[in-house]
Amino acid sequence: MEKKNTWETYSEEQLQEVEVFAYEYRRFLDEGKTERECVDVIVNMAEEAGYRELQEVMKEGKSLKKGDKVYAVCMNKSVVLFRIGSRPMVEGMNILGAHIDSPRLDVKQNPLYEEGGFAYLDTHYYGGVKKYQWVALPLSLHGVIVRKDGSTLELNIGEDEDDPVFFISDLLIHLASEQLEKKASKVIEGEALDLIIGNRPIILDKKDKDGSEPESEKEQAKEAVKKGILELLKRKYNVEEEDFISAELEIVPAGKAREAGLDKSMILAYGQDDRVCAFSSLKAMLEVEDGERTACCLLVDKEEIGSVGATGMQSRFFENMVAEVMNLTGEYSELNVRRALAASCMLSSDVSSAFDPAFASSFDKKNVAYLGGGMVFNKFTGSRGKSGSNDANAEYLAHIRDIFEKENINFQTAELGRVDLGGGGTIAYILALYGMNVIDSGVAVLNMHAPWEATSKADVFEAKRGYVAFLKGADM
Repeated sequence: MEKKNTWETYSEEQLQEVEVFAYEYRRFLDEGKTERECVDVIVNMAEEAGYRELQEVMKEGKSLKKGDKVYAVCMNKSVVLFRIGSRPMVEGMNILGAHIDSPRLDVKQNPLYEEGGFAYLDTHYYGGVKKYQWVALPLSLHGVIVRKDGSTLELNIGEDEDDPVFFISDLLIHLASEQLEKKASKVIEGEALDLIIGNRPIILDKKDKDGSEPESEKEQAKEAVKKGILELLKRKYNVEEEDFISAELEIVPAGKAREAGLDKSMILAYGQDDRVCAFSSLKAMLEVEDGERTACCLLVDKEEIGSVGATGMQSRFFENMVAEVMNLTGEYSELNVRRALAASCMLSSDVSSAFDPAFASSFDKKNVAYLGGGMVFNKFTGSRGKSGSNDANAEYLAHIRDIFEKENINFQTAELGRVDLGGGGTIAYILALYGMNVIDSGVAVLNMHAPWEATSKADVFEAKRGYVAFLKGADM
């Protein structure tokens, strides 16, 4: 089956819309490099669009009716938005889902140490990464430190042009003959991914045995570089070494999202898995003002490590918020919640691997996503024998095809690599447990899970168009 390149389908007006949308998307990537930062940006955008926090509505004792818009946040790492439709929620919702966490390095709870004249932060990588890709490039430090008194320090160091950056060292080529004989998975070990954060020792005044201080005599303290970092942390941020225990600090590539290619057709940036689908879903949700079915946009954490924890899709956060919303629409009962979820339609969006001609043997060319090919649908994901997959039914696929063709949405279908080689998944299999219709969908990405990932501007815009069409038209 031949498919058009998405760029060929656009009018001049749409080409201008693509550029505006791509600019907004790059800003979103720059401002939301962690799940906490993403939630802050998302809440700001939602409130500007007239959404109210669900907890506030509950405290006021108000009910929800057609057209009302609310959102709820879970531990500053996941967020869900609802726009109430004209039909009862028990008849089902149209749901867009994506995740806002990305592969990265996390700082351990007892991280600071000195070795060989350098101060380091010890790390533990998060999600599926090729560890060798994270060395010898500028890195930034994002996150929060919560002190014992409950006060919170938000950190973002390395993104401003006047900020220092950090890095992980690699062995020079002249001494790397033994290193280069190792498998790629062993070239850089996980325990070697420690962040260099300083090299300047603190200098103390040298004291005589009687306690007097002779002029111009200095000495280095033991672990002088580490002590210098601690002194700086105390002076600048009022942070003690023990405060790392109650910190969540993430190490990500430093630098802004950039246009890529001489034709500026692509976007190169960190964290596009899966913030490209999160942003496109959010923008569609904010754009669609009317609808018979209640619309929902669910953006969650922890997908990269199995959707576990209180902020992952396996938690009851989403189900609980559906129950709370139905209570405010006057529909709540345990049975009605189950019926509403079972009657819902969902696009579970995550990135799909784009065909890379440099590694063509890893793909089935007939069943792979191409940059510029439009929005991607994966009927099934999983690995090898579809293990761990949500395999969407044919009736639902036909319904999606009908919606997209009516709205002239350019889309493609794909699998994640060759049958015995690839595999992956999204949050779809978890939502499918409710009995709802759900299919994996999203945007094709080159360099997936690398520090810098590439997407097509046209695909990002087409995904947003597809999500709008889905919110307006899905109904099974």
